[in-house]
Formats: sequence, C-alpha cells, structure tokens
Amino acid sequence: MSAKMREDKMQSRLWISGVLLALSVSVQTAAAGPQEDVAAAWQKWATVFAENNPDAMLPFYAKDAVLWGTLSPTVRSDPAAVKAYFVGAFQALPKATVKFGDQLIRVFGNTAVNTGYYTFSYTKDGETKSIPARYSFTYVKDGNDWKIVDHHSSAVPAPPK
Repeated sequence: MSAKMREDKMQSRLWISGVLLALSVSVQTAAAGPQEDVAAAWQKWATVFAENNPDAMLPFYAKDAVLWGTLSPTVRSDPAAVKAYFVGAFQALPKATVKFGDQLIRVFGNTAVNTGYYTFSYTKDGETKSIPARYSFTYVKDGNDWKIVDHHSSAVPAPPK
C-alpha cells in the first residue's frame, strides 16, 4: 500500500471517528429531558447568584413572576420588586453563595416544579455564616428557556422543643 493510500485511509478513519463522536454527543444531548433542563437552569441560577449581581438574576424570572424570598416578609410580583429583593439580599448576605441539597423536579408539559433544600452561605465581619432553607420554584417553558414564574423560599425552622 502506498503512502498516499495509507494517508487517505487514515484521514477517512479520522473523519468517520469525528462523525461518530458528533453523533454520540447529539444523541446524549437529545437524551437529556426536561428534568435535566430544569436542573441545568437551576444550576445556572446558583452560579449567577454567587456573582451577587441583582441585575443578572432578572433574566431567570418571567416578567410576571412572584417571589417570596427567604429574607423578606413581602411578596414581589414585578421585575423591579424582584430586583429590589436581590439588592437587599446581597446587602444582607455579603459574598453570598448557595449550595443545593436534595431536590425533586417534576415536569408537567411546559410547566415544572423544583422543590428541595439549599443552604445560603455568606461572609460578614470576617465570619462565614449559613442559612439552611427550603424552596419551591415553578418554571414555565419559554422558547428554549425555563423561566421562573413562582419562587418561594423560607428558612428551615428549628425543631420544636
């Protein structure tokens, strides 16, 4: 076999390998369902939350979203109010991050509910503190995105004495 034929054969094998790899990636992507998409949206929310930027939080919420935040007795029901909640939250919890515990994602067509536990951590006066909380997020599919239409969060209460 000539060097040219070996080179052509090698290029063909590389091309076929590339095609097979691309197909396997697209099959894996197609295999990801709405539960995984909601989990990915939630993870992206947590990543952006750690930036402590109220404006960056707004794209996760539908224009008519309702927010009952962990740190507020007031319901928020428009984008300006949702932003105001995060302004206050990031002031109250400097350098805030969030870590997920167990979560239960249920999908009902173009609506999904994600319920579970998370822990907010923050640093204040040089000390790291945390707030364990529980949440329910309701999402509605908007094009390719899952937008939050209802967000309820509350601190986990102390056990009864």
